[in-house]
Amino acid sequence: MRLVLTMHCSPTKFFMTLFSNTSHRQGKQSIWLRIALGFFGLGLLAPCPVLGAERISLSYGVLERSLPIDSVAKYARTGKIDDDLAAYAQYADPEQLKQLRQVLLTPIPLGAVEVSQFLYTPIGERLLENLGEVIQQESGISGFYAIRSALILSAADSKQGLTLLNVLRKFPSRTISINLSRSLDIVETVQGLVNQTQQAIALINQQSSAQAANASVFNEDLSLRDILESGNYKWRKLTIKLNDESRDRTFPTDIYLPQATTPRPIVVISHGLGSDRTSFVYLAEYLASYGFVVAVPEHPGSNAEQLQALLSGTSDQVTEPREFIDRPLDVKFLLDQLTRLSKIDPRFKGRLNLEEVGVVGQSFGGYTTLALAGAPLNFDLLNQECPAFEDSFNVSLLLQCLAVNLAQSNYNLFDPRIDAAIAINPVDSIVFGQASLSQINIPIMIVAGGSDTVAPALPEQIRPFSWLTSPNKYLVLINNATHFSTIAESPNSAVPVPESVIGPNPALARRYIQALSLPFFRTYLENQLKYRQYLSADYATAISQEPLPLSLVQSLNLTSIETRNFASLQRNKFKF
Repeated sequence: MRLVLTMHCSPTKFFMTLFSNTSHRQGKQSIWLRIALGFFGLGLLAPCPVLGAERISLSYGVLERSLPIDSVAKYARTGKIDDDLAAYAQYADPEQLKQLRQVLLTPIPLGAVEVSQFLYTPIGERLLENLGEVIQQESGISGFYAIRSALILSAADSKQGLTLLNVLRKFPSRTISINLSRSLDIVETVQGLVNQTQQAIALINQQSSAQAANASVFNEDLSLRDILESGNYKWRKLTIKLNDESRDRTFPTDIYLPQATTPRPIVVISHGLGSDRTSFVYLAEYLASYGFVVAVPEHPGSNAEQLQALLSGTSDQVTEPREFIDRPLDVKFLLDQLTRLSKIDPRFKGRLNLEEVGVVGQSFGGYTTLALAGAPLNFDLLNQECPAFEDSFNVSLLLQCLAVNLAQSNYNLFDPRIDAAIAINPVDSIVFGQASLSQINIPIMIVAGGSDTVAPALPEQIRPFSWLTSPNKYLVLINNATHFSTIAESPNSAVPVPESVIGPNPALARRYIQALSLPFFRTYLENQLKYRQYLSADYATAISQEPLPLSLVQSLNLTSIETRNFASLQRNKFKF
């Protein structure tokens, strides 16, 4: 089946914006609608010398239906559905139609240079290749170049800007043809993963609720109100510049130093791709107020500055494969320098306890955390999966598969000084896999977002948690949270993340991270066992609030969930 359209004539975050609204709670018709909308918006961009598309044509074998672009534009502007659009609108409920209108008109704050830079990267071109299979020009010609052209032209339009509707109008072909047979395959694949994810989330929530119902009451030594408030330590922030000459790598690090008379435990925070050392200031300040020395390095090859360099044209990569090595080495070098400074620098003498070290990381920082905790890069799995990585709806695999381009060596990324680790939305399914994650033997907490479409919960956090063999492991599920819920948007962000992508009540998600990290590090760095009661399902239930219900489990048996086709779901013919 093929769909044809005819029109008149963060890079990563932008892509995520278009595809992050698919709800796990919706049925197949809704999912198809969302994917179709995504196709209509992303597949229609290229530098077009022709008038542009006039119609969208949907065809399946000998059956064909078409829709004027003007009907879509009229609905977007006025909310009125004409006879042409009515044939399709009958399959959507009023809320979905409202969302369609919003998606069509919502501007994306990227210019032509920024869009162009991303679309000419290997990741951008791979996305265009897969989109081109579904969104085509006339006569079944791949939409690769037309999509790229439409996106760039739309971003260059000073009046209309980069919107889905404008992208449709800039598509450089009289007809936009969408292969519905291929599209329906994608819908079936996505629905399969959604169903499995729903089952896994339901299992976690049910198990957490059951454990909470059978738990005893909290010890009154420490009230919930106390633990959710800042601590009593005063602290100051220092910024140091580190230079690792062996790697020709210089990077700044913020140190949050509590005023204390005894050496204090250390927690390192590793930011995600395209973020910087301000992304978790809220957590750094909170932990410092409880007496932890918090060190936040900025990874120069995968920070906001790198993303800005890509968008401004001074770099042609989202990030280099070498970042899979350099990020953990940044943390190891940081700990080496803190050890040195604790002996020679009056600001640090007698202030640092390098026998008690923890690490927290989000997304790519989650990968960094797991590597430091003892999971080696799994080149056998990468070689097996990435050459066959023709299609997947798991966006994080695009990042993970960059690691296959590394010189395949036995990199020593593990740091035995790390005593406990928290990985938030980590990307790890094929860069590590079961063989590597099972080698971690320190206490570890994995935090998953139930509505994360960048590093989906089931393949990237839930199943990897089941592979862990550490006796002290925790899986935290923040229902309805997205990939960005726990991140405090950096003032230096190259591409601001829209509120619709961040999801509901991010302040609540951040309070969860604070309220879980404190008892975790109190228990496993300072051996204050009274805090262990807060690493429990009943504690998660006690602090849980709508719209982000919280669950916590310490073990998980996924055998009751149909998973035998999971690998094929990961790679089934599309990249989302």
